[in-house]
Amino acid sequence: MNFFITGGAGFIGSHLIKELLEKNHRIICFDDFNDYYSPVTKRNNIQGHANNSNFNLIEGDVRDSALLENIFLKNNFDCVVHLAARAGVRPSIYYPKLYADVNILGTLNILECAKKYKVKKCIFASSSSVYGNNKKVPFLEIDPVDFPISPYAATKRAGELLCYNYHHLYGISIACLRFFTVYGPRQRPEMAIHSFIRSIARDDTIIMYGDGLTSRDYTYVDDIVSGIFLSIEKEFEFEIFNMGNSYPVPLIDLIRMIEKYSGKSAKIEKKPLQPGDVEKTYAGIEKAKNLLGWKPEVGIDDGIQRTVEWYREISNI
Repeated sequence: MNFFITGGAGFIGSHLIKELLEKNHRIICFDDFNDYYSPVTKRNNIQGHANNSNFNLIEGDVRDSALLENIFLKNNFDCVVHLAARAGVRPSIYYPKLYADVNILGTLNILECAKKYKVKKCIFASSSSVYGNNKKVPFLEIDPVDFPISPYAATKRAGELLCYNYHHLYGISIACLRFFTVYGPRQRPEMAIHSFIRSIARDDTIIMYGDGLTSRDYTYVDDIVSGIFLSIEKEFEFEIFNMGNSYPVPLIDLIRMIEKYSGKSAKIEKKPLQPGDVEKTYAGIEKAKNLLGWKPEVGIDDGIQRTVEWYREISNI
C-alpha cells in the first residue's frame, strides 16, 4: 500500500513507519520539524530509513494547502494516517490560535485532499483529552464529550467532527483513534514518563502536580501501532476507538515504578494541579476489542522497564 503519514518523524509516527516499511509498504513521511522539542531528535527518529527506496521524506506544514495538493496530485495514496498536531495540554492554553490553526485547519486541509484525490481510508489521531473531567469510568466512545477543558482537547474533538463530516459527505472510511497517554522509546521529552526517567537518572528534582493521586491510563507505543494497523486493515465506514491500556495508574505509583527500574530515588517537589489537567483517564476498550480484535499486550510494569532501558542506552547513564 501507498501511505501518507503526517507527523511521521515524531514519537508514534516513527514507530509506525518502521513497522510499515518492514511490511514493504511505500511511505511518504510528512513533517515540519517544528521546535516544540528538538528537531534533531525527530530527524534521528527516521534517519535509519534514508536509504530505503520505499521511504520518502517531505518537509512541510499541514497548514500549507498548496504543498499538500501537489503531493496528493503526484501520488496515489491508499491510506492517510494523520498524526501531525500541536501536542500538549498546557501549552495550548497559552497558544490557542496556533493549536487551532495546526490541529483544525491542518486536519481540514488533509481531508480536503483525501476527498479530492479519492483516498479510500484515513486514520486520525485523536486524544483521551476529549473526555475532559468525565466522572463516569471507564470512558466509552458513546460518552458525551461536549466539555473539553483545554484548547488542545477542543481541537481534537473538532478534528473528529470534521472527520465524520467528510465521511458523511464524501464516503471516506475514517477511524478516529483516541490515544491514552502513549509512552515508550522515543517518547516526547516533556512528557511525564520520559521527563521523570531523565530527572531521576540525573538526580534532578521532578515536579509532581497535585497530591500524586491523579491517575492516567498509560499505553505502550507498540500497542498503539498495532491498533493503527488493525484500523487500517479492518473494513468500516466511520468509527471512533479508544486505545488505552485500560488500567489507570496513580502518579505517585508511576514515580515509584520508575524508581524501581532506575535503581534510584526521586527528588520530588509538589506543586498545585495545572489548568487543563484532568483528574483521571481510563479507557473502556471493548469496542476496539470487538470490532478490531485489538487489545493491549504490554502492561505498565513491563513498559516502564523497557522505557528505562531505552533511556539508559541513549544516554549512557
